[in-house]
Amino acid sequence: MGNKTFTIIKPDAFGAGNSGPIIEKIEKAGFNIENMRLLKLDEDSASKFYSVHKEKPFFGRLCDYMCSGPIIVMELNKENAVEDFRKLIGATNPEDAEEGTIRKLFATSIEANAIHGSDSDENAEIEINFFFN
Repeated sequence: MGNKTFTIIKPDAFGAGNSGPIIEKIEKAGFNIENMRLLKLDEDSASKFYSVHKEKPFFGRLCDYMCSGPIIVMELNKENAVEDFRKLIGATNPEDAEEGTIRKLFATSIEANAIHGSDSDENAEIEINFFFN
């Protein structure tokens, strides 16, 4: 179990003005923000970041959505970071997310689900390196 994870506050949450409350919730859960950037993805970067989904039918929509507005990317640090962060953000579908989780509070649909969180220590490292190295 590692102590790093990666997250993206997605365009829907940023556009709705929820970045501050989401960051506050992350910090109150004991995560330290090691790196943070505000940026707007272009099609090429989105395609590279989400290349694991390239063959899936939603790939084009996902890339379009992630390029639709500003995002905030963050490297987070905490013991057992990936697992603890996945619990904090909740299920991908906000209807299935537990009360009090970020997606239950701020997501509007399974597509516009407010936040991304790494699903493994390996992917956390890959995602952190994609945006911060």
